[in-house]
Parts: sequence; C-alpha cells; structure tokens
Amino acid sequence: MKIDTQEMAQLAATQAQPRFDMYTGIHKALRALMADTLLALGRMDPRDEADVAQASQRVLELLDFCGSHLRHENEFVHAAIEARAPGASDQIAGEHDEHERHIAHLRGLIVALAAQPAAARGAAALTLYRETALFVADNFRHMHVEETAHNAVLWARYTDAELVGIHGALLASIPPQEMMFALRWLVPFMNPEERSAMLGDMREHAPAPAFAAALEMVRPLLSESEWGKLARDLNLPA
Repeated sequence: MKIDTQEMAQLAATQAQPRFDMYTGIHKALRALMADTLLALGRMDPRDEADVAQASQRVLELLDFCGSHLRHENEFVHAAIEARAPGASDQIAGEHDEHERHIAHLRGLIVALAAQPAAARGAAALTLYRETALFVADNFRHMHVEETAHNAVLWARYTDAELVGIHGALLASIPPQEMMFALRWLVPFMNPEERSAMLGDMREHAPAPAFAAALEMVRPLLSESEWGKLARDLNLPA
C-alpha cells in the first residue's frame, strides 16, 4: 500500500499526540484468541473424542469471529476509507477475500478431521494445526498493515470525532452475544490504561446490566493487580 507524505506525517505525529485508533484494541483480542486457539490445537489428542470436539469447536468460534470481524471492517472502516481515499483499501479488501477462502478451507479440514477414525486422526489433526498456523501468521501481518497504513489514511482524512462516530456505529451493529465474546478476549489482553478507558466508556454508554455482566465475565480473567488497577480507575468495589 502506498502512503503519501501527508499520511506519513500524520502517522509520525501520533507518537507525540495519539489519535483515535479503532484497530489496535480489537486486534489485541484477535491476536490473543488466535494464539490461544492455535496452542489448544497443538495440544489436542486426536484419539480423544471429547478433546477433538472441544478443540474443533474453539477453531469454529475463532473462524466465526474472524468472519464477522471482516464484515464489520468492510462495512464501516473500508467504506470510510473509500469515501475519502478511493482505492486505498483495495489491497486489504483483497486480503479479506483471501481470508474468507481460508476460513472456508479450515472449516472443511474440521469436517475431514471428524470423519476420520480416532486411531487415524493424527495426520488430519496435524494438517489442521499447520493450516491454522498459516492463517494466524497471515492475519498477524495483515493486522499490522491495517494498524499502520490504514490508520495513516484515516488520520489524514478524518477528525477524531468523526472516527469515534464511525466506530460507534460499528459497535452498535454488533449483536450482544458477539459483543460479550469479543469482550472476553479484548479486556484481559489490553494494558491497564486501555482497559480502564474502554470499560469506562462502556459504563457511560451501555445499559447498566450489560456493564455489570462484562465486569462479572472478565474479573476472573484478570490478576489481582490488574483488577485492583481497574477498580481504582473506575471507582469499583475492590
């Protein structure tokens, strides 16, 4: 992706005065989910029916979440880029199409794994593991481009207020069940400042029961130190 000098200046300026970034938070969640799923696949016992079913379900959840994430970016973020920088999202949009094909391929490998007799699943399990690893590797590189090149395009053409509006519309389109799944992988893997800012914003804008449910879900996933910092920042019960 080519970035002009204005966009490079915008990217450099964020080191001194950070801009609104709609990519990095959700990408932290995706990296954590991808890494955790890949590790689970590597440890899976292909002879154990329950283990295979559990690991396969985790891969399917990852694929569902990735597919939904692609659609959200296409509908909201790419639309915003194309509105003011036509053609700037073409490369990443093409990679999104490739990711959709890879997702379908991994789904097929899960079906193939389940169809094998338990004693003969070793090869199919290793194939699924390796193909998932390639999917993760490609996504890690892909997300870096979005966080740098795409952000540079957005920051050169939109104010933070406009970006917050786009991000708000994206969040409003996400069903509650998907949002809770996202929070499970988002909140624990943020740094304390990011975590407090995100949950503080959620407390301000989301219904009180949704905020309470989010806290209840993530508290066991945080260390005592992490929870203490969050409780202090948001004036929560320790």
